[in-house]
Amino acid sequence: MEYYSDKEGSGKGGETAIQVSIPVTRTPKLAKGGGSATFFQPQDPRESTPGSSNDSTRPVRSVTAPEKKLTLFALRLAVLEKAASGLGTLAFIWATVVLLGGFASTVRRIDFWVVTAILLSEGTRIFSRSHELEWQHQSTWTLARSGSNNFRMVISSSRFLWRSIKALFNPLSAVEPEHDQDRRMKEDAAKAREFQKKLARYQTMRAWQAPEVPLLPYSGWVFLSKNISRIFSWLQIVSAFNCIGFSLYRLIVQDYNSEERNSVPALNLFYSVSFTEAALFLLEKIYWIYKISYHKLLYHVSAQCNLGADGLITIRRFFYDSYSRCIEGSIFDGIRMDLVSFAEELLDSAFLDEQYIAVRILQKLVRQNNTLSVETVRKIETNTGVIERLVEMLNWKASEEQEIRKAAAEILTELACKHHSALRVAGIPGAMESISSLLHKSHPNLSYDYSEFNLLGLLMLKRLARDHDNCFKIGNTRGLLPRVIEFTSDAQRIFQNELVLDSQIKTIKRSLKVVKKLVETSGSAGKILREEISNIVITVSNMRNILEYGRREIMLQRLAIEVLTGLAMDENAKERIASTGGVIRLLFSIFLSPGIEGESSVRTEAGECIAMLALESQMNCSLILKKVDVSKLVDVLGDQYLRLNALRILRNLCAYSGDECRSQLEGVVAAMPSVLKITMNLKERDKLLEVAIGLTYQICKFTSTSNPEYFIIQLGESQISEENYAETLVKILRRYEHPSLEVPRIRRFMVLQATWMMKHHKHFVKLFNQFDIGNLLESVGDTTSDLECFHVFSGSVGISRHRGHMSTLVEEALEHLFGGSCSK
Repeated sequence: MEYYSDKEGSGKGGETAIQVSIPVTRTPKLAKGGGSATFFQPQDPRESTPGSSNDSTRPVRSVTAPEKKLTLFALRLAVLEKAASGLGTLAFIWATVVLLGGFASTVRRIDFWVVTAILLSEGTRIFSRSHELEWQHQSTWTLARSGSNNFRMVISSSRFLWRSIKALFNPLSAVEPEHDQDRRMKEDAAKAREFQKKLARYQTMRAWQAPEVPLLPYSGWVFLSKNISRIFSWLQIVSAFNCIGFSLYRLIVQDYNSEERNSVPALNLFYSVSFTEAALFLLEKIYWIYKISYHKLLYHVSAQCNLGADGLITIRRFFYDSYSRCIEGSIFDGIRMDLVSFAEELLDSAFLDEQYIAVRILQKLVRQNNTLSVETVRKIETNTGVIERLVEMLNWKASEEQEIRKAAAEILTELACKHHSALRVAGIPGAMESISSLLHKSHPNLSYDYSEFNLLGLLMLKRLARDHDNCFKIGNTRGLLPRVIEFTSDAQRIFQNELVLDSQIKTIKRSLKVVKKLVETSGSAGKILREEISNIVITVSNMRNILEYGRREIMLQRLAIEVLTGLAMDENAKERIASTGGVIRLLFSIFLSPGIEGESSVRTEAGECIAMLALESQMNCSLILKKVDVSKLVDVLGDQYLRLNALRILRNLCAYSGDECRSQLEGVVAAMPSVLKITMNLKERDKLLEVAIGLTYQICKFTSTSNPEYFIIQLGESQISEENYAETLVKILRRYEHPSLEVPRIRRFMVLQATWMMKHHKHFVKLFNQFDIGNLLESVGDTTSDLECFHVFSGSVGISRHRGHMSTLVEEALEHLFGGSCSK
């Protein structure tokens, strides 16, 4: 069973994408300091704009379209064919008008009959040639309905003719190579038969199949339409040899009647034209056989296009179509064809076999790793009718349409990699409903496996969800969100099964990725999506089951945690998550338990989720403190990967727990030595400095009522002088004279801590004045922005606004600094 590859941020770069100002996703980047690109900082739109980096992760090789060899070959054949036809017409007119008309009574009897024989042969050749092209072209379009015999006979006859010609010049060449050629022919025929079996399912049973039509009653196999092409072909060859033989004989003998002085050049001209015309035709045939049978042009082009086992039939159809256009119209009509436009025409066919060939061509071309795939996607995305047709095919549920539906889904999935294409796919009316039809787990009266379609549908949604508007459309599609969530419902049964299939794990993974992208959507659309997803009653419990039973699937645990973190931005969802039995316990179990190598990322994400749940929620803080001893959080402050989120959790617990939890927070004060050490180390990562200063302020607030001198005592025990600490805070504040995207709250925490120190320990006023903090505070007041007014961010949109405005905090700090005056 074939499953579509799950490529993260896959695409085939090289195209210019629309720049969207609102980023949709975040990419966690684990660092030594334990931080990641999280909801606690806004995301720079330049770093995650859809279509910039996501669409260029796959290398692209520049190649020339292989089908150009076929169209060039068709043009050259058409030149020879039209040249021969032109000379044939000239010879026919010359013979009928000049020779048989003007010199009918003076030419010798032998020339009369030779000219007549040549005309009859030429007429036979022209008649059979015109109809042979028609039958050859028809045979390519009905090859699947006629079985493989016609295909093998055409190939074998041309091979036999070529081997016969080659053996005349080199008898040894017909011995050893013949075995290899026959073996290769059998392999190709076997592949063709396999493909024909698929196509045979699509034939209609209510109409005649052209190759099997008996043209005459009681004629047996002779006059079956599939054999007419071969008869016509051999008639042409015999006629051409007749023309060459008769013409050459008369040109050599030259025993014309010399009584009429113009008859001799007239006959010589006729025989010369007839000889040249027949020679050109045979040259065309030899060139055809050489390129098709000996040089194996069709095989090479099929292989270079990576069309698979069915490629030879597809390429043969394409070649005959191109050749027919060159013959029927201008010789340049055929060279304007390419496989993409050929497939787009077939896509609108009323026959299922032609539709299947069309989607197979596009499916193969868009999945190649070269510039041809990029060009294919560009051509498809500019043709709205093709995209509409592919979207329509997603709704086909009949068993005989299974392969077509799957191929159409894979093409659309590749289109969704590109931002331009994704917008066009999502913009088709009913597109989301069609994608939703891929997510059925079963369907009445249908027996084929739906898991492949589930995987494709989820992958398509994941790629479409990179765009903000598409996320909104996904959320507005009736019944789509519950279907996506439902794929995570079987986690307990699947994880406890030792014989679990990779496809089942992959389905859960893709479902989680889709939900993750949706809950991380920014703006009002994200708020609505988070509310709708959290209101689905199985969402949180499914995430809990993945955390509990998915210990062997670290990636799935991480995705489930990221989903919970995104949902926690919604105030109601935050409390719903914490009140769901076992979630808090499982998150702390993952965060605090020593893990094996490779689990640092999931532990980091668990810590971030807990910090988000505790943010501005007294109820959640109370639940956390009932289930977890805060001393365990203090113990992990020495872990370079976990300390950042441990600090966040401790800070939020101190800031938002009620007075009834005061006794449970006593252990937090033990974190003061660690946070002071982090603060004094200016080489620490900025995020650590931000949260360390924020926790310091909360601990100082917590201890100020019972033990105001605790802060001073801790400075002494940590061997940090008050002067050095004040100077360090000033240096940090000077580093951030302007708001920072990476640490948007650091200046707020700095101002709060400095204010508390001056309020409760007056000698810090003198120290801060000594380091000229007043000018820095005034500069902070002049540069405050909305960036510093939020706890968390969804992309570049702020969520959960701080209660106190930054300018008010600065004014309060200046009042304490200057003794009631806000200026020096």
